[in-house]
Amino acid sequence: MKRLTFLLILAIFSPLAARPQAGGWMPDLTEQQTYTLLHASSRDATGANADYRAMTPGQTLTLLDADGPGRISHMWFTISDGEPYHLKRIVLRIYWDNETSPSVEAPIGDFFGLGLGIYHSWQSELLSVGNANSLNCFFPMPYQHHARITITNEGKLAISALYYNIDYRKDSHPLPPHTLYFHAQYRQAQPNHGWTNQWYENGDPNVNFKRNPDGKDNYVWMETTGSGQYVGVTMSVLQNQDGWWGEGNDMFFIDGATTPSYVGTGTEDYFLGAWDFGGTPFSYPLYGAPIVERELAGARQSVYRFHLDSPIPFTKSFKATIEHGNANHRSDNFYSVAYWYQTEPHQPFPPLPPVDDRIPVLQIVGGPGNASPTQPTTSLTPR
Repeated sequence: MKRLTFLLILAIFSPLAARPQAGGWMPDLTEQQTYTLLHASSRDATGANADYRAMTPGQTLTLLDADGPGRISHMWFTISDGEPYHLKRIVLRIYWDNETSPSVEAPIGDFFGLGLGIYHSWQSELLSVGNANSLNCFFPMPYQHHARITITNEGKLAISALYYNIDYRKDSHPLPPHTLYFHAQYRQAQPNHGWTNQWYENGDPNVNFKRNPDGKDNYVWMETTGSGQYVGVTMSVLQNQDGWWGEGNDMFFIDGATTPSYVGTGTEDYFLGAWDFGGTPFSYPLYGAPIVERELAGARQSVYRFHLDSPIPFTKSFKATIEHGNANHRSDNFYSVAYWYQTEPHQPFPPLPPVDDRIPVLQIVGGPGNASPTQPTTSLTPR
């Protein structure tokens, strides 16, 4: 009896046992795999050691152009670029099955959770950044007919070295019917438009008792039509005002609902922390807050959450949102990438903001800790 109990506990809590249930893409290492593993990289085709690509301003480089059926299992990048905020200026796009509208479109830093345009190490089950500026993605990305990955340098300076390695599989059999395709969408608000700046703390009665039953003016992480499931978001915040930037409830609208189908209790609660994250950064497989700074104007914050335990399904449409402060009273800057899977074709994404508008800049919005309207905006120095 004791041995049976031990085996049950081991089956439930063993990382090797849990991963196929959580992610569903890790192969069973005890079974012979039948795919052909292929590799696209920036290697020097001559066999020498210049294993990188240089990119001029405005240049688009195709990293992968492959016929299916197949699956991308891992992407790795590292970049040498002296231009400030190059993580916001370089754009990653992925196209499935010869579509002209990308299913993935985001500044490369934001895609990897670096939405403030600065490097910092963090780790999760699906995305991670190593301590030497190595960007890693483990989202499974199947495709039936074709996959194309591009990088565009929208900066004013050349990229001196782009290194990349992409692992992908060539399958001998078609994908199962109704296979869902990976999508990732960038959004930003610089700033969010708070409904008031006449407050001195989040607990002011005129703020604390404001109601928001239908999600009006919430920050939108993503919106789509079709059938699929939402799996998570990375978000970065540049505070324009003092105080706790959260107090905003997550709200999801499923299959055309006009009132939220799913409502949370606060920003740090959605990202599975508590009490303003205790002022301490943390990083776990499915959730975390890798950057937590003092709650003052100019402070930077970074958070993420992945729903591998229960992706949120939809059959017609889906919109993921969060309040910026209770009932949207705050005017901080938000930068985010939402991740989901759905059938194709997908709803075209909103256009990316112009490159200069993507650079994190303090905004004059009034309220606690904010400068007077006569003072010009200032850009932060990247770290």
